Amino acid sequence: MSRAEPTQAGPEEARPTQARPEEARPEDKASRGSKASKGSKASRESNASEASKSEGVPDAPVRRPSPWWSLGLLRSELLITFRRWRTLALLGVLAAVPVLIGIAVKIETGDGSSGGPGGPGGDGGPAFIAQVTNNGLFLVFTALAATLPFFLPMAIGVIAGDAIAGESNAGTLRYLLVAPAGRTRLLLTKYATVLAFCLVATLVVALSALTVGALLFPLGDVTTISGTTIGFADGLGRALLIALVVAASLTGLAALGLFVSTLTGSGIAAMATTVGLLITVQILDQIPQLHAIQPYLFSHYWLSFADLVRDPVYWDDLVKNLGLQGLYAAVFGSAAWARFTTKDVTA
Repeated sequence: MSRAEPTQAGPEEARPTQARPEEARPEDKASRGSKASKGSKASRESNASEASKSEGVPDAPVRRPSPWWSLGLLRSELLITFRRWRTLALLGVLAAVPVLIGIAVKIETGDGSSGGPGGPGGDGGPAFIAQVTNNGLFLVFTALAATLPFFLPMAIGVIAGDAIAGESNAGTLRYLLVAPAGRTRLLLTKYATVLAFCLVATLVVALSALTVGALLFPLGDVTTISGTTIGFADGLGRALLIALVVAASLTGLAALGLFVSTLTGSGIAAMATTVGLLITVQILDQIPQLHAIQPYLFSHYWLSFADLVRDPVYWDDLVKNLGLQGLYAAVFGSAAWARFTTKDVTA
C-alpha cells in the first residue's frame, strides 16, 4: 500500500496574501518630512534645555531683577557673612585687642610711671600710648594703630578671599548664578559685603577701646600731637573720623582679596594668598632701598590717620592714602570683574 505523497502548496498558496502598499503621494512625503523636521528640532531644543539645566544656566531669558531684589540679595549676603562663626571669632579677637592694651597700660602705669616713650610733640612720632593714662580716648587711637598693620587687614583678607572662592568650594556658586542675580550684580554684592565688614570691624575696635578707656582711665579734653587742647566732644568726633578713615584704608586690600578669590575655587587658598600678599607688602614697605616704590604700596599711608590728631589737621598724606585706595579698588575691582564674568563656573 503506497502512502499518498504530501501535497505541497505553491508559493502563492503558502504565503498569506498582503495588500500591496500604494505609492506614497508627494504631499504625504512632504508631510512626513515636515513632521520629522519638527520632531528633530524639538529634540534638539529639549537636549539643549537639558544641557543648560545641567550646566546651571537658564535656558530662557529671565526678567531683570528690580533694585529691591538687589537690596534683598545684599541683605542676605550680610546676614550669611555676619552669622558665620569665623566672622564672629574675628570680631571677637579684634575687640579683645584694646582690652589687652588697656589692661597692660593700667598695670604698667600702676606705680605712676609713664605709659610709653615720647610725648605729644616727641620726635618719635605720635606716641598715643603715652597719653592713654591721661585720657582714655587715646586708647582708641592706640588700638587702631596697633591693629591696622596686621590684625584688621588679616581679618579683611580672610573675608575677601573667601567671598567667591568659598562659594565655589562649597558648590553653591552655580545656584547663585542660576538666580536672576547676574555675575556683575553678584560680584558687586560680595564687594559691598566685604566693605561693610571693614567698617564693622573698625568700629568694633574703636568702641571696645572707648569702653575700656572710659572704665580704666579718665576722660576729658584732648591734647593734640601739636600741643594744643581741644574739647572732649571735638576729640570724640575726630576719633569717629579716624575710624572711618581706617575703614576706607582697607578698601584697596578688599578689592585685591576679591580678585584673588576669583582666581581659585579653594577658599583656604584664596585666604592664604591674600594674607601672604599682605605680609609681603608690609615687608617691602619697611626696606629702605625700596623707597621709590613704597608710595605705591597700598599700606604705605595707613598710619596717616594720626594727622587727624594734629591741630590744624594735615591733609596731604590722608588725601594720598584715600586716592591710592581708590586706585587699588578700581584696578583690582575691574580685574575681578573681568575674571569672574568670563570664568567657567563648574561648582
